[in-house]
Amino acid sequence: MCGIVGEIRFDGAEADLARVHAMSEHIARRGPDALGVYSQRGLAVAHRRLKIIDHAERSQQPMLDPQLGLGVVYNGAIYNFAELKRELEDIGYHFFTNGDTEVILKAYHAWGRDCVTRFAGMFAFCLWERDTGRVLLARDRLGIKPLYLSEVPGGLRFASNLPALAKSGGVDTSVDPEALNYYMSFHAVVPAPWTILKGVRKLPPATTLQIEPDGTRDQRCYWELSFGPQPGDESLSDRDWQDLVLEKMRAAVKRRLVADTPVGVLLSGGVDSSLVVGLLAEAGQSGLQTFSVGFETVGKEAGDEFIYSDIIAERYETDHHKIFVDSRERLLPSLPDCIASMSEPMVSHDAIGFFLLSQEVSKHVRVVQSGQGADEIFGGYHWYPPMLESSDPVADYARVFFDRDHRGFAEVVNPELVGEDHARRFVEEHFARARASRPVDKALHIDTTVMLVDDPVKRVDNMTMAWGLEARVPFLDHELVELAARIPAEQKIREGGKYVLKEASRQVIPAAVIDRPKGYFPVPALKYLEGEALNFVRGVLDAPQARSRGLFREDYVQQLLQAPSEHITPLGGSKLWQIALLESWMQTHEL
Repeated sequence: MCGIVGEIRFDGAEADLARVHAMSEHIARRGPDALGVYSQRGLAVAHRRLKIIDHAERSQQPMLDPQLGLGVVYNGAIYNFAELKRELEDIGYHFFTNGDTEVILKAYHAWGRDCVTRFAGMFAFCLWERDTGRVLLARDRLGIKPLYLSEVPGGLRFASNLPALAKSGGVDTSVDPEALNYYMSFHAVVPAPWTILKGVRKLPPATTLQIEPDGTRDQRCYWELSFGPQPGDESLSDRDWQDLVLEKMRAAVKRRLVADTPVGVLLSGGVDSSLVVGLLAEAGQSGLQTFSVGFETVGKEAGDEFIYSDIIAERYETDHHKIFVDSRERLLPSLPDCIASMSEPMVSHDAIGFFLLSQEVSKHVRVVQSGQGADEIFGGYHWYPPMLESSDPVADYARVFFDRDHRGFAEVVNPELVGEDHARRFVEEHFARARASRPVDKALHIDTTVMLVDDPVKRVDNMTMAWGLEARVPFLDHELVELAARIPAEQKIREGGKYVLKEASRQVIPAAVIDRPKGYFPVPALKYLEGEALNFVRGVLDAPQARSRGLFREDYVQQLLQAPSEHITPLGGSKLWQIALLESWMQTHEL
């Protein structure tokens, strides 16, 4: 797990190594163990290393293979690297390291850009050919690892986070109106290739981008998720599906134990993370460290779920750490650093929870498994059942998921930023091309391949990497995701959602955790803004930068400030926090 940055020139000029080195400062927290830089004619790259697999110096990056004439900088973890290494050795390749980075180099030499289809894991990398000058950029199937791009005169820059590019010079850092529409309407999801800034884009998940020395490009999607049964699936019983899910989960959790350092678990107390703990215990893991976070209660909304995480910790005798966060003492003072750690504005209240949890966890372990993704792939959200027999899938999805319709968006932003209803059009186009025929499967498809990538997954990556902590997400194992897409929707959304997963989990974890009411990662202080939290928001929105930027209508802002708790989005977020977070993020990064 690391961070990468680089510059590729197409105009014959030398890549600016000093600029790339400066860019690497903005990803330093992703890799606190080492810095490596390299330049070759029109290419300059830098790598920040977090030592997880093969701690030896020979695995330092940038990694060069003089015999093959290849080099790479890479962020992620290829969990099946040992199997691939053996396969490559059988056809004549020799290795000088014991890690996964070198496997990428050899795999590319053996199988070309399609090598990514053989990787089981999370990754973003830049690989180059010494003799031809060709460069390949790639990102994993579910977009777990980020890769941002910025066009500059005569070249292209890339980085593991957006601020590294925004601060690199010559990049348009003004707000992109289309992205603003996504942010304010599509529940703060800004899908690839857009970002909130005009001058920065991101490589879509499951994509390779091949770049020739003259700048000619070939972008390809190498994996697409298909929903619906495969031949023979019609004969599978409920129990058959549950057994298949448990089999794939066991494999996914085991895969993510590959590390030369202990692996812990972020234990929320929900069925998802509890199952991860149960499967690790089943696999013989002892002395497992687990971590939970909670906040004070505000009104009737509880701020922790320790009662459930305690059940699992006691059942499996884990070394359990409960972190209680007092809003006055820790949450509010930590907000600026949390926001500074966001590659893009992340409005979800639990970002600060993951940030503070990761700070504590990083004192004990360097790798954790997490339960993110289960709700999207196993149908755990309340908006899926209404989609089951929908006659107008786009309208029904927008009604239950969007924070506001286009008319509402026009009431929020200044007139020159209103434009078209980009978010609605995006959903229409995605539903039309998705490999899913049923309305509910179209909703599951967009949530798995778009919303999940640019909300929960990005949040976990950013908040953990802010503390040099690697998070692994077994529910996003691509083989498990493919299996889940085959399962009939009724098996997923039944009885409050995630039915097939919950029933499979009964073979492993206590029923008290499975049959509990559905919970979320609550941070009430940022939902019902009052006191010092409200003062923070006022300061952000009253700042000269906010007034000169002029994103939001002043009458709307004042309406929210007068009664914050009365303006909650359909999915339970604060409308005031949504606009304040965006503006605070812009100010924090001096954009």
